[in-house]
Amino acid sequence: MDDDTEFTELIAFNLALDGCEICIAHNGIDGLRLARVESPEVILLDLLLPDMGGLSVCEILQNQPSTRDIPVFIVSALDRSWVETNRSKAKFARFFRKPVDLKLLSADVFWACKQQQETIRSRLAGPPD
Repeated sequence: MDDDTEFTELIAFNLALDGCEICIAHNGIDGLRLARVESPEVILLDLLLPDMGGLSVCEILQNQPSTRDIPVFIVSALDRSWVETNRSKAKFARFFRKPVDLKLLSADVFWACKQQQETIRSRLAGPPD
């Protein structure tokens, strides 16, 4: 979720090159709706959205059963100290400051997706006999 169209297109293009399927939302409300419908393996979230703060979006995602286990990566122009000071109850898996290292972001997204797939497989398999 990011309201910067050029930035989201750049990220989407680079992640698509790595084989990721991408869904884009440009505000918090649409992003929350999309997260519930699509159940993505990872969410990239800007903190400065036009309709609501990214930390609020992050808290809502964590409080919904359908989205609470999805790792959230914060990608923001704000620095980490601002985030740590203002984060309240919002928990996120990673923090990237813009301009972001696209190779590092791609590697971390790939790793998070792999972890999510393993978690889902183990849940479907059920407890060991």
